[in-house]
Amino acid sequence: MTRELAGPEVAEAIRQRFPDAVLEEASGWVMIEPQSLAPVAAFLRDDPELDCKYLISITGVDYIDHFEVVYHLASLTRNHMLVLKTRPADRENPEVPSVALIWRGANLQEREVYDLMGIRFSGHPDLRRILLWEGYAGHPLRKDFLNLPGGFKPGLPRFPGVGAEA
Repeated sequence: MTRELAGPEVAEAIRQRFPDAVLEEASGWVMIEPQSLAPVAAFLRDDPELDCKYLISITGVDYIDHFEVVYHLASLTRNHMLVLKTRPADRENPEVPSVALIWRGANLQEREVYDLMGIRFSGHPDLRRILLWEGYAGHPLRKDFLNLPGGFKPGLPRFPGVGAEA
């Protein structure tokens, strides 16, 4: 069974190398500064004790007032995994550094997050839409997708089930 590394354990390893990178930690995750993302990601991959050479997934989370980008990482040789998070500073123009040059598997996952959530990944080698066409208005997994500026509503006229006749 794969062991989940404790957030404080991972945070301490990151702090020893990057003293100002860790913002928060909990039992199952570590939140780092967006500016520190690329060097911390390379450290997590290259450190022989952590050995997180496998990027399982990248997801974007919309908390209405801010976004988070969540990275699930694993070491296949050490049989453990960890969760790394970062928070883009600007809700209107969310951006974090790309990790596509650290883990090749990040390339398509960052494009998907950009396409559906609108989170930009600076330094990505080919950041363009992957599921929707260029020119598509908005990012459909954002919670404010139905309320685009100018009253433009590219999605459904209302949320399903809200105001519907019974």
